[in-house]
Amino acid sequence: MCGATTGGVSLEGVNVAKESVIQGIVTRDDEPVGNAYVRLLDRTGEFTAEVPTSVTGHFRFFASPGEWTLRTLAPKADPVDRTVVAQQGSVAEVTVAI
Repeated sequence: MCGATTGGVSLEGVNVAKESVIQGIVTRDDEPVGNAYVRLLDRTGEFTAEVPTSVTGHFRFFASPGEWTLRTLAPKADPVDRTVVAQQGSVAEVTVAI
């Protein structure tokens, strides 16, 4: 069983109506991975941002509305790319299994 918070990271203090949020968790064998990095790449594959995962495997980006690629990099794992669409007023929840 994963020790992650159900529903992801708390959005307390975030005005979701005005933001385009991409957040999620990185897991390996259903356990959170706290030593990974998640990159945000635009439609052309250009690097936009990178964040480390928390000790609970969570990450969050505030992005412009549109299609993005999440590239997850972690020790002893191949990079994993996931396409996600950010929309203003909603939270795109992503689980990345490595």
